[in-house]
Amino acid sequence: MLVRLLYASRAVDPSATAIEDILAKARHYNPSCGITGILCYGGGIFLQAIEGGRMPVSDLYAHIQKDVRHKDVVLLHYEEIFERRFGGWTMGQVNMSKINPNILLKYAELPELDPYSVSGQVSLALLEELMATASIIGRT
Repeated sequence: MLVRLLYASRAVDPSATAIEDILAKARHYNPSCGITGILCYGGGIFLQAIEGGRMPVSDLYAHIQKDVRHKDVVLLHYEEIFERRFGGWTMGQVNMSKINPNILLKYAELPELDPYSVSGQVSLALLEELMATASIIGRT
């Protein structure tokens, strides 16, 4: 059974090196577990969708909740799915510096990434639009 989980967290270390380390480890680990997804990072906030089997996704989320590189981890959305939306990425990354602020403003009060202030469905819609507008890098 496939599931999709969407969560938000805050980076403990917002440096580019720390973010790249998180992405590198995800891209190394995820294929062996059948996990795919995308990571959106901006303003010290992570918004991540992960997809895969129920147990691997649950195990990964439990690991993220205990990971000292994350704080304020919040589950935004969880659902059983028929097919993956982010299956082309072991862990795609949204390049926030190239995002048109109007896309963010479409889904929030201010043109910034803040999944804490919107519903999980709204955050998922934002990720889907970013995917549709080719704003995701790191396709593998």
